[in-house]
Amino acid sequence: MPHSSFPTIRLRRLRDEPAVRRLIQETTLSPERLILPLFVRPGEGVRQPIASMPGNFQLSIDELIKEAEQAAALGLGGIILFGIPETKDTIGSDAMSEAGIIARAVRAVKQSVGNKLLLITDVCFCEYTDHGHCGVLTPKNSGGYEVDNDATLENLVRQALIHARAGADMIAPSSMMDGIVRVLRSGLDRDGFSHLPIMSYAAKYASSFYGPFREAAQSTPQFGNRRSYQMDPAAAAAQAVREVQLDLNEGADIIIVKPALAYLDIVRMVRDRFEGVPIATYNVSGEFSMVKATAEKGWIDEKAVVLESLTAMTRAGANIILTYWAKDVAQWL
Repeated sequence: MPHSSFPTIRLRRLRDEPAVRRLIQETTLSPERLILPLFVRPGEGVRQPIASMPGNFQLSIDELIKEAEQAAALGLGGIILFGIPETKDTIGSDAMSEAGIIARAVRAVKQSVGNKLLLITDVCFCEYTDHGHCGVLTPKNSGGYEVDNDATLENLVRQALIHARAGADMIAPSSMMDGIVRVLRSGLDRDGFSHLPIMSYAAKYASSFYGPFREAAQSTPQFGNRRSYQMDPAAAAAQAVREVQLDLNEGADIIIVKPALAYLDIVRMVRDRFEGVPIATYNVSGEFSMVKATAEKGWIDEKAVVLESLTAMTRAGANIILTYWAKDVAQWL
């Protein structure tokens, strides 16, 4: 039954012509708001395909430089690096070494692209430890092991300073250790890097959507899981707001909600609560791989689904999107 204002009010008038639709669009995508995740490993001329993430690779530093140059040419907002060391140990020593894979990669990329591309580094230990957990392990009284929060904080500061000295433009702590932003901000300021922004994984869930990433970064836990430090997907949404508030109080400049599509309610809630705070969301590997697999079957239009999904993330309140489609979207747009 038509509304009483019919036919005076006809919303289809705003949809009839493409030019009118473009004119009134409120949510738009742009390459400079997209961050491309990249995986770097030792070697030369290495471009190792990641089976579960078609079109993505583990890259040696020389190949990484080519990707960075292309990202800069496409006008992307930046790249974020994840390292795969030659050797791993119980504390992830490679991540705290000037000769480690990320330190060498950062120096090489900055030498190549300079300030033409924002270079972000992930600050965590799961890729570097032989047990696949995000920090220092200590025995539990009940048996087994747990991640020692405070001992891990000290090592995370060491890792962040390695990245900063190598030339990183921004650091992104992802381990979900309590107090991580406070100690990183203090350590960076003390070492002369008060200008370096922190993009914190403030609301990072213990999600089932991370599977392909763990293959890409070779970071699958060798026992147990990460539910004792990452957020429970079934937790009250207000807990995410609390996590964000804590990180902002400790000095975070940008916050991340991860994953994206299954947590758009969290993105919206954070946007409404923290007006003016830059918010990023991570369009994670599982979200990427599901679309890729379905598109390969011919069941969906990959480009249309990706653009719609990223538009939804932006509409929910994300200023920045970390996505494996960053280069594709820049070319589509």
